[in-house]
Amino acid sequence: MSRKIVQGVPMPSWPMRIFKGFVLLIFCAVVIIPFVGVISTSVAPNKQINEAGGLVLLPESINFAAYESLFAGGVVTRALFVSIFVTIVGTLLSLTVSCLLAYALSRPGFSAGRPILLVVLFSMLFSPGIIPVYLTVKGVGLLDSIWALIVPTMISAFNVVVLRAFFMNLPNEITESARIDGAGELKTFTYIVLPLSKAVLSVIGLFYAVAYWNAFFSALLYLNDSKLWPLQLVLRTYVINDTQLGSAELGTELLPPQASIQMAILVVSIVPILLVYPFLQRHFAKGVLTGAVKG
Repeated sequence: MSRKIVQGVPMPSWPMRIFKGFVLLIFCAVVIIPFVGVISTSVAPNKQINEAGGLVLLPESINFAAYESLFAGGVVTRALFVSIFVTIVGTLLSLTVSCLLAYALSRPGFSAGRPILLVVLFSMLFSPGIIPVYLTVKGVGLLDSIWALIVPTMISAFNVVVLRAFFMNLPNEITESARIDGAGELKTFTYIVLPLSKAVLSVIGLFYAVAYWNAFFSALLYLNDSKLWPLQLVLRTYVINDTQLGSAELGTELLPPQASIQMAILVVSIVPILLVYPFLQRHFAKGVLTGAVKG
């Protein structure tokens, strides 16, 4: 019996298609069920959480007490504002500095471009290590400062290389036309290059935003003041290390079960990035693959 051919490729047999569907269903379940468990536990009633031993897959009713306690003005609320500030300011600064550096390195007439590019590539292969970086941060007075979460990781060599490859791939005729009309490098970069680079800017911006949002090691090294902790360090301290969150930390007397609070912290730490990703996903193929292939 001949099989149906779609775009020159024969369709698999029905048993094979059922088997593939079953395997995909298992993979989807493995990925989705933990998320469902986290969200369900964070909104489940206290009695059901206590009876289930801490993890609920199908809540009997919806209860937002855990989220109300998180946003009551305690350590989680403060950490959320710190994470939002670090993510927004850090992403804007990183994107600005990386774009300026990558554009300069992409210009054929920039005489110092090759030595600087070698330094950038060298930093990708050889990391200075934790102690030299810590001593540098301490030497410039950034310890116990929120800028210690931004400045040491402001430039990613990989992102600069991707941006440079994208800028080099832009048609030279466009920038040459701008120069003939009297535009300088800064005006050409601002009004010509950046509008044509929305795809790669979206993707690199997402890379930086995710890195800043998920970073906790910098805070662990450089911050002794718990008031400056970002959300991920709170997540590590009170969820992974299983430290109890009390009334003093949450700023409220009404305390839901610890399991419910911990799952609510997980949801709060994941949802913002999940909400941003769909708006930028369509730029990934053009923004990353173009830079990677041409680089």
